Amino acid sequence: MASVSSQPQFRYTQPPSKVLHLRNLPWECTEEELIELGKPFGKVVNTKCNVGANRNQAFIEFADLNQAIAMISYYASSSEPAQVRGKTVYLQYSNRQEIVNNKTAADVAGNVLLVTIEGADARLVSIDILHLVFSAFGFVHKITTFEKTAGFQALVQFSDAETATSAKTALDSRIIPRYLLPEYVGPCTLRITYSGHTDLSVKFQSHRSRDYTNPNLPVAPSAIDGSGQLIVGLDGKKLESESNVLLASIENMQYAVTLDVLHMVFSAFGPIQKIAMFDKNGGVQALIQYPDVQTAVVAKEALEGHCIYDGGFCKLHISYSRHTDLSIKVNNDRSRDYTIPTIPIVTAQPSILGQQPVHQMSPAVPPYNGAQYAPTDQAAMPQPGWGPTVPAVHQSMPIQMHNQPYMPPGTMPISSPQMGPGMMQSGPPPPPYHRGHVQ
Repeated sequence: MASVSSQPQFRYTQPPSKVLHLRNLPWECTEEELIELGKPFGKVVNTKCNVGANRNQAFIEFADLNQAIAMISYYASSSEPAQVRGKTVYLQYSNRQEIVNNKTAADVAGNVLLVTIEGADARLVSIDILHLVFSAFGFVHKITTFEKTAGFQALVQFSDAETATSAKTALDSRIIPRYLLPEYVGPCTLRITYSGHTDLSVKFQSHRSRDYTNPNLPVAPSAIDGSGQLIVGLDGKKLESESNVLLASIENMQYAVTLDVLHMVFSAFGPIQKIAMFDKNGGVQALIQYPDVQTAVVAKEALEGHCIYDGGFCKLHISYSRHTDLSIKVNNDRSRDYTIPTIPIVTAQPSILGQQPVHQMSPAVPPYNGAQYAPTDQAAMPQPGWGPTVPAVHQSMPIQMHNQPYMPPGTMPISSPQMGPGMMQSGPPPPPYHRGHVQ
């Protein structure tokens, strides 16, 4: 009895059998690994791999009953447990005398696929990306994602086994197309088998589960904030509260970005009412106010992730601000109210367009359009290539305009009588900036 209590993983009350039941195996343990484990004790004539809810169990069948008894007896008395890939494996006699069918759920075609995403950034692959990939082969009913010891996995349900088989054949061991992944996500490979499920249970729409057959399914409570507003949309993505004011953060800022440059970039999508620039967390940020939410949405979708200058410089990251009306007390190089042109312009530091006079304009004068203060002397520093009018563009497509290029600081001829305001004294000039040519 002492040996029984010291080795509780062995079921001595079970009658001996040629078939042994193995537990706590590594996920996706192979038939070759099972045969190698049993080889010292006799001939393994059959196996059944990856069974159980966690796919970490298996059966092996020996040619002779005494071979199975020898394996059980050896590990019952040994100080070294049976191991596969460094994991301790627990053995016991099975209640079956032979393995009748060696086919596992993974071998039987079904309408639900088990997808394992491999890669350093596998957990960054969203449910929306998976839907795009698999819906190319047919209507996807449901998707659930989860994490196991094997890694980040998903169950994808199709209408029938034929559609699932088509997707499995085409996608197994393939890399997710680069253009579907965000630029910060590395390569991810799909490993696909059939699942034993036939109909997935999805109770909520969330970033981890989707039921595409029931768009009226409630959103998960975890996807609702304290105010009762949804923060996750039906596609599982975080839902931002839209606003007419955008918060723009600028990264990789190798060249100075002035208020005038921001006005030129953002006014391509509609009239700008106000801009306020400030320093935060060691970087430059700006609040840009549009007259309505729709214009701000178009600008955000078009400019998010793009760069002001060629070469990946001054990259824009844009989100919606909680503000709806910015308070601008003075027009200067860090803030400007284009709706009240009578506010004096106080130049704390030289503008990119040179020293400008203080205009006392009547309310009848149209708002600042990015060109009306341009220097009249053609020999002066060229202004960025942004005209006073902007053609209409589809909200999902960046504008494509080919006006004269923006000549960044440091490109004035040496023969210029003086260094233009706002021009950098050293370092290579930034690449030319074309209106609409955000990268």
